[in-house]
Amino acid sequence: MLYTSVHNEKIKEMNKLKTKKYRDQTGLFLIEGMHLVEEAYKHGYLKEVFLKEDTAFTIEVPSSYVSQSVMKFLSDLESPPEVIGVCYKQKDAKLGNRIVILEDVQDPGNIGTIVRSAVAFHADTIVLTEGCADIYSTKVVRASQGMLFSVSILQNQLEEIIPQIKEKGLPIYATKVNGGNDVKKIEKTGKFAIIMGNEGKGVSKEAIEMSDTYLYIPMSPLCESLNVGVATSILLYELDKEA
Repeated sequence: MLYTSVHNEKIKEMNKLKTKKYRDQTGLFLIEGMHLVEEAYKHGYLKEVFLKEDTAFTIEVPSSYVSQSVMKFLSDLESPPEVIGVCYKQKDAKLGNRIVILEDVQDPGNIGTIVRSAVAFHADTIVLTEGCADIYSTKVVRASQGMLFSVSILQNQLEEIIPQIKEKGLPIYATKVNGGNDVKKIEKTGKFAIIMGNEGKGVSKEAIEMSDTYLYIPMSPLCESLNVGVATSILLYELDKEA
C-alpha cells in the first residue's frame, strides 16, 4: 500500500497522534526513525510502520509506504525519517523498587534525559504527575532514545502514589539544599523512591512533607543549582551504589 495524499483518512488519523488528546483517546503514539522503531518492536510495543517509498526495511508488523510529502506531513523533524512507527502506550505498569517520581517537570528534554538515566542506573519505574510534559510526545520519546520501552511508566498524583510506595516500605527521598543529607553519605539499600521537582519551583512543600529523607548534591559554591535532568542523573548514579 502506498499513501501519496495527506488528505487520506488513514494519514489524517495518524497525524492526529501528534496531539496529547488523541494519544490519550487511542492509547497510541508515534515514533520516528529506525532505532526507535527497532526498540519498540523488541519490547512488543510496535503496532505498525509507515516507510518512505523505496526504503528497504523489513519488520514483522503491518507496513505501508508513503510518499516524501506524506512522510514530511507525519514527521515532527526538520529532515523527515525513513520510517515512522505507531506504538501502543504501556498498560498495567507496576511499581517497582527503584522509583523516580517527576513532579511537574515540563521540559521534554529533561524527561527524556531522566528516562535514559533511570535505565542506565537500574531504576525500574517512572511516575509522572499531571503537570509533567507528556512522556509520549515525540520530543520526549526522541530524547529518551527509546529507553521508555525499558521502564515502567505510571501517571499519577503524589497523594495517590506515595501511600502505595509507603506500603512497599521504600524510603522516599526528596531534594532539599538546606537541611538535606549528602547523597554520597546516606545508607543505601538498593531500593528507593526519589521525588524530583519542577524546573523553576523545585520540589513542592507537599512533596517534601511526604518524604522520609532529604538529599542534596555537594558541589561548588559557584554553582547555585543544577538542571533537573542532570541532578536526577547524579542522584541515580549515587543511589545505584549499594553499600
